[in-house]
Amino acid sequence: MRNDVKDLSLSGIGAAKVEWAAKNMPVIYSIADRFGKEKPLDGVRISACLHVTAETANLMITLKRGGADPVLCASNPLSTQDDVAANLVREHNIPVFAIKGEDNKTYYDHLAAALDHEPQITMDDGADLVTGLLNERTELIEGIIGSTEETTTGVIRLKSMEKEGVLKFPVIAVNDSRTKHFFDNRYGTGQSTIDGILRSTNILLAGLNVVICGYGWCGRGLANAASGLNSHVIVVEVDPIRALEAVMDGYRVMPISQAAEIGDVFVTVTGNKSVIRKEHFTKMKNNAIIANSGHFNVELDLTSLEEITVKKRKMRGLVVEYELENGRRIDLLADGRLINLSAAEGHPAMVMDMSFANQALAAEFLVKNKGKLEHKVHVLPEEMDQEIARLKLKTMGIEIEDLTSEQAEYLSGWREGT
Repeated sequence: MRNDVKDLSLSGIGAAKVEWAAKNMPVIYSIADRFGKEKPLDGVRISACLHVTAETANLMITLKRGGADPVLCASNPLSTQDDVAANLVREHNIPVFAIKGEDNKTYYDHLAAALDHEPQITMDDGADLVTGLLNERTELIEGIIGSTEETTTGVIRLKSMEKEGVLKFPVIAVNDSRTKHFFDNRYGTGQSTIDGILRSTNILLAGLNVVICGYGWCGRGLANAASGLNSHVIVVEVDPIRALEAVMDGYRVMPISQAAEIGDVFVTVTGNKSVIRKEHFTKMKNNAIIANSGHFNVELDLTSLEEITVKKRKMRGLVVEYELENGRRIDLLADGRLINLSAAEGHPAMVMDMSFANQALAAEFLVKNKGKLEHKVHVLPEEMDQEIARLKLKTMGIEIEDLTSEQAEYLSGWREGT
């Protein structure tokens, strides 16, 4: 079986991680049990470009139990857990192409290897596989049933493809399911980003000015987590409604040009490029810390940072100090890669349980609706979102109220007034 992982002897360590995550993923395993009986993905080739973590491993196992033939590559050079990758290959016979810290060429070689599988369904976290299909591997498009997309950045790219008329198959925006972005983006990103910053630096966040660029669901979660640790949160936004929401949530809001002068820690979560640029780096305090928790490191203009740097040195495992021309020093975390997966372990399994339940059901939905969906970006039906939430509540031992027939009739009608 063709694969490219760091060391297959790490499989035993990876097995424990995968099992630990599985304990906290009851929803995906309720789906796995059904998949094992019904085989809704029987014989379907799936190429997944996702973060190679213990949680992702449990998704791959679930897909295989549903009859799929899956292959996995990394969606980020620094997010791979090498022991998990080894375990998927050795114990579960799932080909993996991912090595933590792989260079740019290896990263794209791994993407190519995943496409060599001639997938019928692709699963993306950033739309790299879809981009590869449309740009380099057009001969594979005819065999594609559809794709799924895990993250906000990928959805932005895919909607741009749809707008330009170049999208050649349907895509399910898993990220846009409420049981994904309400929880994964908010609570998962909030906690794991703080975790990555603290593991990298061992700083005390209490009392510091933490500047958060972007107030989408990830930014909201991060602001809540940082505030909970008694940081002074400053939000940078371009959307007036989100900016107003941040103000009403109790945070200071200002342009990055102003925030650069007073921030102690800066984190980008926008999905856009060059959010923090040369003119902002030069204004920063001595020893300011900068990190990114968006999918791509382009949120930080690292080229311009290099241009104004006279000296660099590694201070800790994932901390590089840049001494600028003005004499001030800036600490960059994890080369600007998403800090929650580069320096920590990503989202907790408890929240990825719902995200990957959406992924598994999206694959089943694509197979069931083969040839029926328009070549555009779709959202999973509301009833599937509701079912995932019901399953999650059930695993938590929580019951909710049911509408009475009278209440249901009232909500569905218009004749009964005040």
